[in-house]
Amino acid sequence: MTPASPTNTAESGSGRRLVVLALSQGGGVLGRQLAAALDGDFLACRGRMAEAMAEAWGNYREIVCIMATGIVVRTIAPLLQDKYRDPAIVVCDEQGRFAVSLLSGHLGGANGLARRVAAVTGGQAVLTTASDVLGRTALDLWCRDLGLTPGDKTAFTRAMGRLVDLGTLAVWSRYPLPELPPDLLPVAERTDADLVIDSRTGEAGGAALLHPQALVLGIGCNRGTPVAAIEAAARATCAEHGLAPQAIARLASIDLKQDEAGLLEFARHQGLSIDFFSKDDLNRVEGIVASEAVRRATGAQGVAEPAALLSAGPGATLLVAKRKWTDVTTAVAEIADPLGRKGGER
Repeated sequence: MTPASPTNTAESGSGRRLVVLALSQGGGVLGRQLAAALDGDFLACRGRMAEAMAEAWGNYREIVCIMATGIVVRTIAPLLQDKYRDPAIVVCDEQGRFAVSLLSGHLGGANGLARRVAAVTGGQAVLTTASDVLGRTALDLWCRDLGLTPGDKTAFTRAMGRLVDLGTLAVWSRYPLPELPPDLLPVAERTDADLVIDSRTGEAGGAALLHPQALVLGIGCNRGTPVAAIEAAARATCAEHGLAPQAIARLASIDLKQDEAGLLEFARHQGLSIDFFSKDDLNRVEGIVASEAVRRATGAQGVAEPAALLSAGPGATLLVAKRKWTDVTTAVAEIADPLGRKGGER
């Protein structure tokens, strides 16, 4: 990052989320005020706009630009990826009259950022997202809050368009639904739905398939099992049973595996946490077909099945019984009410 100076307050490793960029002297005055009010950093970028934007893009999740919208559009064009990864961009004039939510209005939080900027400057937040203008549910935010991952982003985008155009969408879920916004209507038949909430893969007709955080993958493995073997077993387990990998909420295993390098690396790759349980906890789970080999090695009646069930919580069901692969055993438990708590959080 740029060293601190009278005009630049951004420092390497500052850990802050927001930065304000300004080109002109007048913009710099407002920029420093905004940075202080919003607990962010400030960068004066006259003569180095492309460099400053690239720097900000890689280090901040919220970027406020005090300059012409056209300059910002041309500068960010080479950096754009998609709505799931791009930072929030808000453009503000030097007088603070308007704060325009330019990019990542919903998931990135630019709409909220525009309102925060306008509250500081006394200006007007400018939002152009159709759901906000028309009073419709912001589907991407609704999905994020419920821990739902679109199975097909194109189908999901079409569903958002239908909601804007028609005013309502029909929702079918394999799991209990929370209270829905008024423009999302529950239906009894999957074939009647515009949005299908399911941990299974497969055809959804014309509907958008949304995967909840509904599954716990239990894993047992031999000492020193490489991450590639664990990844292959997990992938094959999901494929064999038609389960969406995106629906895995977390992993579970025995506490003897807390230092198992391959398992920990697999969890990091997938962005998943791991619940570890003692042999005594695992032995209290009823209905498990005990393995004498596992008992001799660990003292537990089993690992993959009971760990998955314990992690999945009350009312969980064993969706996939233990399956032995080379050096790895897997099982899958299904959380009873994954939408009642975001991502089936424990």
